Amino acid sequence: MLIFVYGTLKTGRRLHAHMAGSRFAGEAVTQPYYRLYQIDWFPGLVEHDEGISIRGEAWDVSPETLAILDQVEEVDVGLFERRSIQLAAPFDTSAVESYFFLGSISEAEDSGDCW
Repeated sequence: MLIFVYGTLKTGRRLHAHMAGSRFAGEAVTQPYYRLYQIDWFPGLVEHDEGISIRGEAWDVSPETLAILDQVEEVDVGLFERRSIQLAAPFDTSAVESYFFLGSISEAEDSGDCW
């Protein structure tokens, strides 16, 4: 499965070690339907009516790695939700997922197109 990462899981970032054994599929850009916000020490991606294209990385991950990433992103406690995301070519957007922030962004700072 392809995962789009945009923050702490990217190459060289704080939580990238959890991507061990995954294959880098390439630099990626979303369709312009999203916003990226600074949430404490990490970013949060949300769908937005005034969206922009977000830059990140696409990774091919195993089911085992995906389970680890779900734990790291605290999917079980409702901090993030993993679901489909629309990327620009050359990626097949029907097969890409990402982690979306579920908390409030009312006090969050917009991070632009890249964190």
